[in-house]
Amino acid sequence: MRFRMLMSMIVAAFAALTTVAVVETPAHASSTATWNRIAQCESSGNWHINTGNGYYGGLQISRSTWAGYGGRRYAALPSQATKAEQIRVAERIRRGQGWGAWPVCSRRAGVR
Repeated sequence: MRFRMLMSMIVAAFAALTTVAVVETPAHASSTATWNRIAQCESSGNWHINTGNGYYGGLQISRSTWAGYGGRRYAALPSQATKAEQIRVAERIRRGQGWGAWPVCSRRAGVR
């Protein structure tokens, strides 16, 4: 009887852990390929672009959004940050605003 109870508890614990892992999987980071497609649309893939239009870097992030999502820990502007740093901040933006932060290009990239 104790063995069955112990086994039931182990199975229940494993099921709970597995459920948590599965539930959290969709929240994982978007692929680099996805961000490359969005950057290709936003900036012709130029991760260091600064055209003077108020949006910077490969993903065309505004100065205020960059600062608001912690980008200044990497660089003053997105165009001065590395591609990886821009993607890290973009992931935070995506979690906060959704793909709507890149309305046209996220649709073209097939993520919306």
